[in-house]
Amino acid sequence: MGAAALILAAGEGTRMKSTLPKVAHTILGVPLVRYALRAAHDAGCERVVIITGHEAETVESLLPDETCVRQEEQLGTGHAVLCAADALADWSGSLVVLSGDTPLLRAETVRQLIDERERTGAAAVVLTAVMDEPAGYGRIVRDPDGELSAIVEHKDLAPGQHDISEVNTGTYCFDAAVLFEHLHRLGNENAQGEYYLTDIVAVLRAESLRVATVTTDDAAETLGVNSRVQLAEASKVLQRRINRAHMLAGVTMTDPDLVWVGPDVTFGRDVVVEPMTFVMGECDIRDGAILGPDTRVTDSMVAENAVVDSSIVVNACVGPGATVGPRAYLRPGTVLKRGSKAGTSVEIKNATIGEGSKVPHLSYIGDADVGEGVNIGAGTITCNYDGVRKHKTVIGDRAFIGSDTMLVAPVRIGQGATTGAGSAIARDVPDGALAVERCEQRTIEGWTARKRAEEDPDGE
Repeated sequence: MGAAALILAAGEGTRMKSTLPKVAHTILGVPLVRYALRAAHDAGCERVVIITGHEAETVESLLPDETCVRQEEQLGTGHAVLCAADALADWSGSLVVLSGDTPLLRAETVRQLIDERERTGAAAVVLTAVMDEPAGYGRIVRDPDGELSAIVEHKDLAPGQHDISEVNTGTYCFDAAVLFEHLHRLGNENAQGEYYLTDIVAVLRAESLRVATVTTDDAAETLGVNSRVQLAEASKVLQRRINRAHMLAGVTMTDPDLVWVGPDVTFGRDVVVEPMTFVMGECDIRDGAILGPDTRVTDSMVAENAVVDSSIVVNACVGPGATVGPRAYLRPGTVLKRGSKAGTSVEIKNATIGEGSKVPHLSYIGDADVGEGVNIGAGTITCNYDGVRKHKTVIGDRAFIGSDTMLVAPVRIGQGATTGAGSAIARDVPDGALAVERCEQRTIEGWTARKRAEEDPDGE
């Protein structure tokens, strides 16, 4: 028997004090709602439906390939689940209900809920946690036999119930058919005037249907994000969880508290990540690479034994043994081939730097193909934009580009060709040729003394 998942992501999140809906805020570059989605998929859920509401268009734009159902009027979690009745009308197995603002929930825990419901045949299984400071959470109320009898929201607690430390985490697994059969019985006689999904426990128990519980051994994974403070707390937990897993797999982090790695990053063995380094998006960092310190790599590949030092790499490929930085900026479309170099204060965009070629310092290379064994002198610029269109520069193998050369695209520099320092090259240069473009130098002797005398004729 399979499982489906329903993710509740309709709330505004007023405590975030933000124009963004709560579930659109990010941790390690990923929106909160996508962590819940990842947990559902990784737990083996065959179908996922997301309930959206506040700023629905914004949330749905983060989920382009998912099934979304709108809760046009936010009347509580029970009403939100009811909005999905049509979308899940043909589903008869287990249905996991997750909160879109719970980014730390592990897929293993979701799977445990599903397995417990299927093993026991319970109408519902509630994920609980024991907390030292349970204020703000709904409490788990048990009968004298220790069975779950009700979930009471914090605002509705009766005298004596505030001391209960076992809390509802907002994560459930239901028999889908039983759930939708009973949802219409929920009432809204509570402090908020909302239809609470938590009240389904009492409804099911009233019909002698079993409601089981699973208690997590890590209360931190149930942390809900309702404020910027909790966003930071969840970020720290996830940062440490991800970094620890990578270090156990063979990655060196000299100070893991100062390294931030997104959930879609893969590392090879013997990678070294120095402090103040961010590796985000879909990155592939291969064996022996060194990142940092003070480096940001996003949606990029860094190959074996490459070094990226104090630099930014975005949508780029850094080849085996290549070196980047310090203070380099590789923009989208950049490819550094094996053993190449983008050095100090170099910016490269949509360009390929051939094997063994070097752009050592203070240069901009954009929309270019650079061959093998090329040396590009300091201060070189490819003038690739004419104000309307981008144009390409092609530099052949083993060419030598003198310092402060302006390459006015479209232009082609032949194999083994050389450009003189300080030249503006606007025409193609044949293989093996030297191209020099300079005005004739004039030297005016005695100019400094005459200039000073004109400015201060009294010599004061």
